[in-house]
Amino acid sequence: MTASNGGGGGSGGGGGSGAGRLGSRIAARAAGGGMRIFLVLVGLFWLMPTVGLLLSSLRGPTDISESGWWQVFTTPAQLTTENYSALLANDTITGSLVSTVLITVPATLLVVVIGSLAGYAFAWLDFPGRDWWFLVVVGLLVVPVQVALVPVSKLFGTIGIFETTLGVVLFHTAFGLPFAIFLLRNFFAEIPRELLEAARLDGAGEIRLFTRVVLPLGGPAIASLGIFQFLWVWNDMLVALIFADSESPPITVALQQQVRQFGNNIDVLAPGAFVSMVIPLVVFFAFQRQFVSGVMAGAVK
Repeated sequence: MTASNGGGGGSGGGGGSGAGRLGSRIAARAAGGGMRIFLVLVGLFWLMPTVGLLLSSLRGPTDISESGWWQVFTTPAQLTTENYSALLANDTITGSLVSTVLITVPATLLVVVIGSLAGYAFAWLDFPGRDWWFLVVVGLLVVPVQVALVPVSKLFGTIGIFETTLGVVLFHTAFGLPFAIFLLRNFFAEIPRELLEAARLDGAGEIRLFTRVVLPLGGPAIASLGIFQFLWVWNDMLVALIFADSESPPITVALQQQVRQFGNNIDVLAPGAFVSMVIPLVVFFAFQRQFVSGVMAGAVK
């Protein structure tokens, strides 16, 4: 009786194991093929606005006004590069692109450099009130940009940098530093202490330790910070609308001004919007691997 029950239990266990293996195979196939198809569809759906804007920028003003961008698949003769020739001849758009670069690049570099130095100091240097100062930095993360618009405008007007590129760069740098310091301090704190002590025993000072050891190890986090800051500054319109020079505004403000005359300059607006969109996409995809490594840093210890 006992042997019979044991055999029945063994048979039931084998059947359960076979069903489990069958379920595992079905799940594996779904994850391998179905999930890939799903992700491809999501990617195509995400890229559809960009593709539509690109095709619209290659169509004439009349075609844009009369039909949707998908009509190019049936009448490819609509495609033309005349819009981009008009864009290059438009001093407002080209000047705004230059202004955007002059604002975005310094604001990104300053945040990365100062944030790296401050993050290293908060992580590995002992100075009076270090933890309290770091709490102040964390508290600044919740301060909205809108709170500082009026007082900073008065301050910039007093010192004579209101409606200048320098003023916009300083504003973006100031509001980008709290997040930069918070991110890099937490990343640098994960560096093994033994590695830093070994470098100090070899005679490395703090500057050499920072440049030769900390910065190479912090590359993924620094790349992630650079992408975040670049995208935020490039796509900003609120700060640029208030603090930038009205005669040479950034691309976001210039496009917003062009929208007011949408019916008259749609041939310039479409390619200008595409150029404004594609540059951040190029930056993101260029540093995609470092960005993913930086975001995932510390998830697995």
